[in-house]
Amino acid sequence: MASSARIIQCNSAWFQKKINLRPQHRGVHLVTEEILRQIPELSQFAMGLCHVQILHTSASLALNESWDPDVRDDMEMMLNKIVPEGLPYRHSCEGPDDMPAHVKACFLGSSLTIPITEGKLNLGTWQGVWLCEHRDHAGSRKLLITLNGCLRDSTCTPLSPVSPMASTSS
Repeated sequence: MASSARIIQCNSAWFQKKINLRPQHRGVHLVTEEILRQIPELSQFAMGLCHVQILHTSASLALNESWDPDVRDDMEMMLNKIVPEGLPYRHSCEGPDDMPAHVKACFLGSSLTIPITEGKLNLGTWQGVWLCEHRDHAGSRKLLITLNGCLRDSTCTPLSPVSPMASTSS
């Protein structure tokens, strides 16, 4: 298999923006397009990384199925079986769905890092960004998006190709 690895030297750039996702009911929601609409700056990057951080402790992010909505429904069903409400949680001041929401958020995580290639998120064919909303009545969710990489319009200098068999040991 041919390697597509390459090293380029160019002017790097950083970009950071807080965005809001519309309120969602409890469940797993595909939000890739909603995120992309709010970060048109992504198109300026030739190669880099997009880091997405949710700024809440009762919702989470995941990278998973973008085609079949049944996968998202099944994931919500399984999360509720794994972390049920009604257990004797000590933290309950925000309602019976709050502590289970915190546990689910810990399991799934609060951030994603996705490669950027030619101004787009380099996702697999059926991958999309999920907002996993673990509360019954949550408001809008805030995300912090950080882009870092080489700009498309900068002068990039290709360096020697990287051999897939290259070794750093001596």
